Amino acid sequence: MSVTDIVLALFTLLLLAYAIYDEFIMGTRNGKTQLRVNLRRRNRLDSIIFIGLLAILLYNNIHSNGTVITNYLLIGLGLIAFYLSFIRWPKMLFKPQGFYFANTFIAYDRIRSMNLSEDGVLVFELEQKKLLIRVNELDDLERIYNLMVNNQ
Repeated sequence: MSVTDIVLALFTLLLLAYAIYDEFIMGTRNGKTQLRVNLRRRNRLDSIIFIGLLAILLYNNIHSNGTVITNYLLIGLGLIAFYLSFIRWPKMLFKPQGFYFANTFIAYDRIRSMNLSEDGVLVFELEQKKLLIRVNELDDLERIYNLMVNNQ
């Protein structure tokens, strides 16, 4: 295996580990999930560009008679990137002590204020930063509000 194959295999394994953690492990940590809310997808253009670049690399490797393992690694990396970008939904998981947002656990006591903007974006203000939460369905905002009122 060349250095390129090792790097491709490493990135493929890291993305696969992230996908497994995000889909299966994160929901079991820090207690039972009380509410799961799907968020809006973002940055699709970046994902399309990345997958397109992988396709160009695959095409170049095939026409320059590169190794077969490199082809498989590029295809695997492209499939995992496609899954993470277009099949998997970003989500917010509410637990008894806090919630997961962007794979980070945030305890409820860190929230200083909670506001709703006119365009349906929920804003949690923490100690030093603001979280902008764009839900996929507007009904989820009411469910989040009811959960937060019951937990506080």
